[in-house]
Amino acid sequence: MARCGCGGGLCACTVIAGENVTVSGTGSAANPYKISSEVPCDTVRACFTAGPGIDLDQATGVIAADLSTEPGNNLSIGPDGGLLVPTAGGQVVTGCGLTGNGSASAPIEAATGTWPYPCDPDTEGGVIVCGSDGVLRGEPRGAASFSQFFEERTYPDIEVPTGSVAVVDTYNATVVNPSNCRPALVLAEQELDIWLVLPGGAGAATGYDGDEMAYHFNAGTTWRTGVHTAATKFLGRGVLAPGASASVGFGAAVGRGSGGAYYYRINYVLRVLLLSL
Repeated sequence: MARCGCGGGLCACTVIAGENVTVSGTGSAANPYKISSEVPCDTVRACFTAGPGIDLDQATGVIAADLSTEPGNNLSIGPDGGLLVPTAGGQVVTGCGLTGNGSASAPIEAATGTWPYPCDPDTEGGVIVCGSDGVLRGEPRGAASFSQFFEERTYPDIEVPTGSVAVVDTYNATVVNPSNCRPALVLAEQELDIWLVLPGGAGAATGYDGDEMAYHFNAGTTWRTGVHTAATKFLGRGVLAPGASASVGFGAAVGRGSGGAYYYRINYVLRVLLLSL
């Protein structure tokens, strides 16, 4: 330690090193005292404590993140040593029809069954869509409707024409496809009842739309009144567009009249089945 009047052995200054302190030098101007201090790691570690989310190893001094072991926690240490939360991990709770939690190891998946049919699901399978309300929706439900129509018409004793059967009157009714989504197959059952009067030696044929279905002939000499012919047809009447309406009907035909035969009443029965599947 050099100062005015103290040097060259004129004064003696003593410096004593305390704990964790070292002293070097003689205290002269050429070799002054040099005081150094070094705190051991063990001493410093005693000053630190681990707070929330911190894992401290007091023996080694290593400080790390404290990862909770509670179920559902998806926080982990990534391959680069940083904290990692996989996309959507631990934030999804699945219910009926879904599995997984959204993590890389357990992605969200639909719980599917086994296709039990011989056809290809890629071409024959239905679809699932998301509605405007956020609810999953399947394909539209099938629909069916059945309508029945009946009408009785009387005529002023009209003579049956002599040629082949031809339409003399028609009956029509309007039907509506019950589905606004799917086309409908139109199936019609048509029943036609025609009443005839056949004088002796007279004959007449009846039918549908030019198709002769029955022929009656009076081989006697007395008049036959109230001769009743009935015929039924079951026909496919095409396909009706979703929500559309159409007129369905048929014609009553008579012909091959002879001997003054005439008709005076026709009953029309129409039953229509619409299938939208």
